[in-house]
Amino acid sequence: MPSMAKWVYNPETLLYEPQNEPRRSKVLRVCVLVIIAPALVWLYFWLYTSVFGFELPKTAILRRQNARYQAKLELLNRQMDLYEESLQGIEERDDHVYRSIYGLGDIPDKLKFSGFAGENRYAYLDEYGANAYLKSTIYRMDQLTKRSYVQSKSLDEVSQLARDAGDMIACVPSVPPICPEPGRYHLSSPFGHRTDPVYGGSENHSGQDIATHRGNPVYATGDGVVEVAEFNFRGYGNEVVIDHGYGYKSHYAHLNTIEVVPGMKVRRGERIGSVGSSGKSTGCHLHYEVIYRGAFVNPMSYMDMEMPVSEFKAMVAGREAESPHGKRTSTSEILNRRKTK
Repeated sequence: MPSMAKWVYNPETLLYEPQNEPRRSKVLRVCVLVIIAPALVWLYFWLYTSVFGFELPKTAILRRQNARYQAKLELLNRQMDLYEESLQGIEERDDHVYRSIYGLGDIPDKLKFSGFAGENRYAYLDEYGANAYLKSTIYRMDQLTKRSYVQSKSLDEVSQLARDAGDMIACVPSVPPICPEPGRYHLSSPFGHRTDPVYGGSENHSGQDIATHRGNPVYATGDGVVEVAEFNFRGYGNEVVIDHGYGYKSHYAHLNTIEVVPGMKVRRGERIGSVGSSGKSTGCHLHYEVIYRGAFVNPMSYMDMEMPVSEFKAMVAGREAESPHGKRTSTSEILNRRKTK
């Protein structure tokens, strides 16, 4: 194998003298360097990161960026805590004050939080390696957005009802169902627990009984739409139910005659029937109920039996004057109203 000359300084002769080095040795030396260099680099990084605890520059940059993003998420969650507290206060006032005033039911939680169950709508975050904290923040933000939207719609509804407050005043059942002329009626069984007059035993009396003469007129206690006008075989006999809106209904039972039909619009003070003793009754009287948001309430809280008779009669006369049917018999009026519905 030919050798390659290498000039080496000789200190004895003070001259550079050629020295031949086998090519094989040179190749071997290069190979050793190629093997040792990566090992030294790996050893350096191991000592730098594991032994001395230093971070690589890129790792340090990413760590600082992650810390900034984490701080922003924490700040966002603290802000959402404040927003959620404010929104919860608005929801409570809306359910217990605003909607209650206008006879509207509470907004169910099922509606506020709908659309977040079932299929995993945040699966796309897994593709980006999002951690649990980021997922919970996005989920919470979406919930607040949905609740805010539902609440805004609720306030829109309340706002519209507030503009129609005059209509509400006319609809609330707030006058006696019969003429409150002294000596012509008697408040018999009151609202609440009593002894059943027919079967005995304790029962919850859901209305106020007003004893009076057969045939005395019965009047609507507020504006509304007749929901029921029929004979009830369960004990009420001839009955009329008026839906006044805003969560209110009024119920008139044991009537002698019914002078309205379902779907008919009636106004406060308009005649709807006459007192009788139909159904499970022991004497001529009107069983009168007020229902608010599906629950029976004491009718005496909604009417003043000491209302001036002149004022009551003026109201009734006004309704009769408004009626296009004048003073026709109840049968002909019902037939006429059926034709014009």
